[in-house]
Amino acid sequence: MQSGHDKPPAKFGALLGMAPGGVPIYSSDYDSVDEREYPTRQSYQSYIDGVFMGYKWQCVEFARRWLYLNKGYIFEDIPMAYDIFDLRHARRVADQALLPLQAFRNGSLRQPEPGCMLIWNEGGDFERTGHVAIVTRVEPNFLRVVEQNVAHQVWGPEQACSRELKTTLTEAGEYWIQCAFGGAEILGWVVQSDDPALAERREEVNPRLLELRPMRAAECPRTSSWLNMANEDEAAYVHMMDGHRLVSAGDPLRYFALSSAAERELRLATNDLHAKFLYATDQVLRDDALLARFNLPPAVWPKIRKSWSNRRSQMITGRFDFAVSERGIKLYEYNADSASCYMECGKVQGRWARHFGVAEGRDPGGGLFAQLVEAWRNSGVDDVLHIMQDRDLEETYHALFMKSALEAAGIRCKILHGIEGLAWGRSGAVVDPDGVEIRWVWKTWAWETALDQIRAECEDDERKLHEYRFDQVRAVPPRLVDVLLREQVMVFEPLWTLIPSNKAILQVLWALFPDCPYLLESHFECADSLLEQGYVVKPIAGRCGSNVSIRDPEQRVIGATGGRFEHQDQIYQALWPLPAFDGEFVQICTFSVDGWYAGTCLRADPSPVITGSSDVPPLRVLDDGEFMLAG
Repeated sequence: MQSGHDKPPAKFGALLGMAPGGVPIYSSDYDSVDEREYPTRQSYQSYIDGVFMGYKWQCVEFARRWLYLNKGYIFEDIPMAYDIFDLRHARRVADQALLPLQAFRNGSLRQPEPGCMLIWNEGGDFERTGHVAIVTRVEPNFLRVVEQNVAHQVWGPEQACSRELKTTLTEAGEYWIQCAFGGAEILGWVVQSDDPALAERREEVNPRLLELRPMRAAECPRTSSWLNMANEDEAAYVHMMDGHRLVSAGDPLRYFALSSAAERELRLATNDLHAKFLYATDQVLRDDALLARFNLPPAVWPKIRKSWSNRRSQMITGRFDFAVSERGIKLYEYNADSASCYMECGKVQGRWARHFGVAEGRDPGGGLFAQLVEAWRNSGVDDVLHIMQDRDLEETYHALFMKSALEAAGIRCKILHGIEGLAWGRSGAVVDPDGVEIRWVWKTWAWETALDQIRAECEDDERKLHEYRFDQVRAVPPRLVDVLLREQVMVFEPLWTLIPSNKAILQVLWALFPDCPYLLESHFECADSLLEQGYVVKPIAGRCGSNVSIRDPEQRVIGATGGRFEHQDQIYQALWPLPAFDGEFVQICTFSVDGWYAGTCLRADPSPVITGSSDVPPLRVLDDGEFMLAG
């Protein structure tokens, strides 16, 4: 029932056979790769319907492709095949819903079932990576699987599976699968099921592994310059920071360490919460009364709903803000419409570590840039993309960093500083100062900035706010709102990200998922339960930590910021203080790219409220054992 290993291997990419459901299995004989067909790493990437399956033609790529084509869901892009055993959710592609995955050890009383994944640990023939196959048939004395990247021979005419494995069903009901490879070990099987009976329980993480550890580089190098001034984004960053540094004040040698276990937990939290935010967004857009709590001009509602209907899978990236300590991981908010901190995470903290000789651990933002490139490559942008930014120094390096990712993805870009020089073109289009029509936009401005222009124009007149028209060609030059809300213009992030970015979503999430360990109790009014434990008051559409007030259980204000959002409705969120080190409060930020975890950085401030001017101290991730020794 398996390919004869005495046959010569088929050339890389050759069809070996067809798995149930009509899913092709390809040869992954890398020794026979024609480099003319696969000249770059990107050419090895496998996509279906714009969804990343994996790398051709590895075992993980086949498992994801089989599940997508037969079940409609995929699991996240894990580093190694054996990591699948620790996943707790898959994601349905059609609506981004999370589906529970249950893991069962080899020898479990709950047998595998057709369509589940069989997982091998690292070791033997699967050294460093492990392996995954799809189960197609389960019997008391044998089990059949389909897979890639084991044998590279074309199937025989009667062959119906990749391999048949011997199994034993004991009198006690334990189901054991024999591993056919020396030195390899079958971990068990992973089943998509709502029933957790007999499934592996996730071990609780040692609370000490969730702490941050302040560390210090050994010595300061002789040269003070460590960013490449020939690169536009790095030069702009140095100009903004008034020097080659990550923090504006304090010890330039200080950095923080995070454990690998904590990073894994943050990865799980990021992926889980992204899906929950999308589910909550869908609930909001189905309920006019709930949507009204978000204080968005009613004329924009149909456009938001259309954006959600047509572009829910086209969000490039967002940033989560967390408090992380031995007490656990708690979410503050999701900045689904923010352009900040990507360069610090994806480039600057790695450059800092190299310059200061910090070789311990690894860079938690080292993969962010590559993931941004891939997200843009699959974004559907087919013409010049205009990067629209204010003239703010910080926005300049944000824009230039994203421009480098866009260009690496093969997308032509033009940066527009402000909106001066925009004009009306033919058929109501908006053109840039060179006369190029604006069709695609990535912006550093928040969507709320454009909506404020509508509110100002309508002077809070309810009728005007309901009847506002977006298709007018005005006698004056185009404003920001005229560009971003034009029918012909596709903007990143999409308009629907107004919903998950609005703090009103926090109350919706709490109502939907009160048992989620990452969420803090949140309400539109200050509930008695919040009075007892302390709470934070936030404007529902504020930015950069503005107009935030923190009160302890005695109702004393222990932190507050000013700003321009005092007129907005507020959300009340349970108090969960940030950990403090040497007089600074430290927040952890994670980034989602294309809906999946992509990197981590820190924000630090002497105030318990993190703001747009807070520092971004460098971060490293240590193996758990090394992290415990560092403490």
